[in-house]
Amino acid sequence: MADNVRDLIGLLEDMIENAKGLPLGVDKCLIERDRALEILEEIKTNLPTELDEARRLVEARTEYVNNAKREVEDMRRNAEERAKRLMDEQEIVKYAKAKSAEMLSTADKKSNELRRMANQYADDTMRRAEDALAETLDELRQARAKFRAAAGSDAAQRQEAAPEIDIDMDEA
Repeated sequence: MADNVRDLIGLLEDMIENAKGLPLGVDKCLIERDRALEILEEIKTNLPTELDEARRLVEARTEYVNNAKREVEDMRRNAEERAKRLMDEQEIVKYAKAKSAEMLSTADKKSNELRRMANQYADDTMRRAEDALAETLDELRQARAKFRAAAGSDAAQRQEAAPEIDIDMDEA
């Protein structure tokens, strides 16, 4: 069947749009109840999958940021160790301090840039997931409203179409 919630909602919409209309009911139609319920069940099944994908992306972002932090900390530690070794000689001390500060500055800049990029990536990914889920939820609500309207009008028309039977008990 369909791979994602959006496709399933599209199938449900097509089913409703292509359904045969009822006489005297322009906005009412007949759809296969079992098929519609099957599609709705698949939507319920696939929705957690898409939520899991969004959760996985957030976890990947967190891992990416943590790796960047570890890399920056390693760079900082290496810079400090190198600076300590160079401090043994007086002439090298000035060079070491300058190089250490440069390395720390570079590490901080890289850390900030990596953090900014990771946050931007995660925010963009979560925004797209949120937009997709909001749109999917809106489509699902619309499809459900159409389904309820169609199901409700079918019951009302069947009740109106039932003939009245008046039995006179005196004649019987």
